[in-house]
Amino acid sequence: HPIRDVCILVTDIEASIRFYTEKLGFVLKHRAPGFADFTGAGLTLALWERDHIARHADVRVTPGSASAVLIAVLVDSPADLDRIHDALAAKGVRFLNPPRAYPWNAHCAYFHGPDGETWELYAWLEGGAPGKVDAA
Repeated sequence: HPIRDVCILVTDIEASIRFYTEKLGFVLKHRAPGFADFTGAGLTLALWERDHIARHADVRVTPGSASAVLIAVLVDSPADLDRIHDALAAKGVRFLNPPRAYPWNAHCAYFHGPDGETWELYAWLEGGAPGKVDAA
């Protein structure tokens, strides 16, 4: 079955909603106590407040552990990535480094969301993704 939703477990739902709508341009689709989701990601991107999921489903997440999550967004070209980087930076998104080429043959830029979740913007360079495995 296909993955349809990605849910980030957050500490402050209101701060995260502001980040995802005001800085990244997602459109709020649902808002319930401790929960929100958005359109604009090609799938459902959801936020669930850590205290809420712990109280109702006994799912407990240590603050800061979201840094183990990376959400990657493929863009059409390095030039498009640079344009998106500049637009997001103008909205106050703080990138770890300027966009650049990496050894895995991609032009990438990285930033963190409010709970430490890592975002990668990437565009393949000439030749595409390395390490293709042929199906048997």
